[in-house]
Amino acid sequence: MAIPVGLILLIACVDLLTPTQVHLGPLLVVAPALTPSFAGPRGTALIGALAVAAQVVIAALRGGFTVNHQVQIAAVAVISLLIVAYAQEQRRRHRELARVRSVSEATQRVVLRPLPHRLGPLRVASLYMAAEDEAQIGGDLYAATRVRDSTRMIIGDVRGKGLASISDASVLMGAFREAAHFSPGLLELADVLERSVCRHLAEHITIAYERGGAAERPAAEAELSEHFITALLVDIPDEDTVAHLTNCGHPPPLLLPERGEVTTLSTAQPAPPLGMCGLPNGSSASGTPDTFAFEDGDTLLLYTDGVIEARAPDGSFYPLAQRVGQWRCSGPEGLLHHLRRDLLDHVGGRLGDDAAMVVIQRSPALHPVQQLRKMVPVNGAHR
Repeated sequence: MAIPVGLILLIACVDLLTPTQVHLGPLLVVAPALTPSFAGPRGTALIGALAVAAQVVIAALRGGFTVNHQVQIAAVAVISLLIVAYAQEQRRRHRELARVRSVSEATQRVVLRPLPHRLGPLRVASLYMAAEDEAQIGGDLYAATRVRDSTRMIIGDVRGKGLASISDASVLMGAFREAAHFSPGLLELADVLERSVCRHLAEHITIAYERGGAAERPAAEAELSEHFITALLVDIPDEDTVAHLTNCGHPPPLLLPERGEVTTLSTAQPAPPLGMCGLPNGSSASGTPDTFAFEDGDTLLLYTDGVIEARAPDGSFYPLAQRVGQWRCSGPEGLLHHLRRDLLDHVGGRLGDDAAMVVIQRSPALHPVQQLRKMVPVNGAHR
């Protein structure tokens, strides 16, 4: 508030020191005009009143209340009132934006639940970076669940970005959380997810048909034919030091062994993305899931294409595989911290697409069930 008050004093003093034919009083409106940027309607009204009072003092000390001074006083008063009304509207919009942010954060917590830091023998960390301003969630997704003696995870990317893709992402994650417990393998799980996504897209076509009639159906079908979701399904057993992968058109994960080179885990027979309902038999994977060694101390990095397709100002893509190896010993949380900072530095502070990353590290600690058995004495002995 010292800034507008200082401006009022400065303008009033300069006006009184200049020749009588020079009138600087109208410049007093600058003070209330600046006030809404850091104060509310009351503060703006106070500064406006001070500006009007300063104009009255100037008129009294510069020859009395002539017609010119009266017009200046009225002009400063009217403009100040308009600025107060603007400040009131600005405050209302700020409150509305705060409510929108709270709804966005609530949506994120419901749809994109934070992953646990520990799942069986695994340490887990996740990061989501939305491209749209004020958005906390967009078209990228990830989820994890415990299934018997293993952990199943999914990471995916809905075509498009931002809030418009939340519906598709929520359908897929809801289907995954349910089907992961009943599907015997990753191929069967991928098939269930494919059918869920296709049913979801078919419902959109039906709604468009009911609203716009037969004329709207071809346009809806053409639009939805371009909708798909790339996904990577991971199954990590507790006891076996391996990881099973089924890739549905998604960027392959990176394996950061405790010792050795960073490896890209490319699958032998990747399936098409989910939601390609026009393909024969949908986009179900075939054959068997790909199996890779995943030993104690190794780290698995899952990510979406928003990471590797992030461009620097010179047009170069982010070299994830070349950069990530230097932080392999930082732990899951530390690795994501370094990657986030390095990625934003690469693009100049703003992403062009949503980006998500999940870091999974197999801990050399014992499985929780084994620890319990070791602690419970049976007939004087420890299991």
